[in-house]
Amino acid sequence: MKTTSDDRLKQAAEMARHFREVIRLLGEDPDRQGLQNTPMRIAKAWQFLTRGYTQDANSILRSALYDEAYSEMVIVKDIELYSLCEHHLLPFIGKAHIAYIPNGKIVGLSKLARVVDVFARRLQVQERLTHQILQSIEETLQPHGVAVVIEAQHLCMMMRGVEKQNSITTTSAFTGSFTRTETRMEFLNLIGMKKLH
Repeated sequence: MKTTSDDRLKQAAEMARHFREVIRLLGEDPDRQGLQNTPMRIAKAWQFLTRGYTQDANSILRSALYDEAYSEMVIVKDIELYSLCEHHLLPFIGKAHIAYIPNGKIVGLSKLARVVDVFARRLQVQERLTHQILQSIEETLQPHGVAVVIEAQHLCMMMRGVEKQNSITTTSAFTGSFTRTETRMEFLNLIGMKKLH
């Protein structure tokens, strides 16, 4: 969905009004010096953190598709990701590893990282994020196979609730050639993961 700068300003102003009320309900004085501009700062930050809603991952991939006879595995690993858990609106932070086996088309490598950002910059759960990345690559490139693994730490587990500081959540999704054990294991070995069930 395309938005103009006027639309974004109106949206930010409306969000800021709500954030001001949240600050008040928390027991703070939204008019005190340190908080006077905080509602608008939060609104602008949230527009940035959720900008994926205004972006189209498939269009990004289509903008850098090239005919190429290469038919071996292409891997981009350790792609940083920052997202927001939809259950508590707290961040989860980690890295994505993506591989595909071309079927006559390759894509600019930076576009794979941008696809991660498009879906990460929305309210998310890690499981859905993993599948959305895979599906976008699968639909647009129509390769012989796609593999996506995400490893992330969730602040909703670290800061609240069970307060487990060192837990890492790993999710994976595989299509095509990567559903074969030997191909999947080659990918996992190349990204430094010995085994993944």
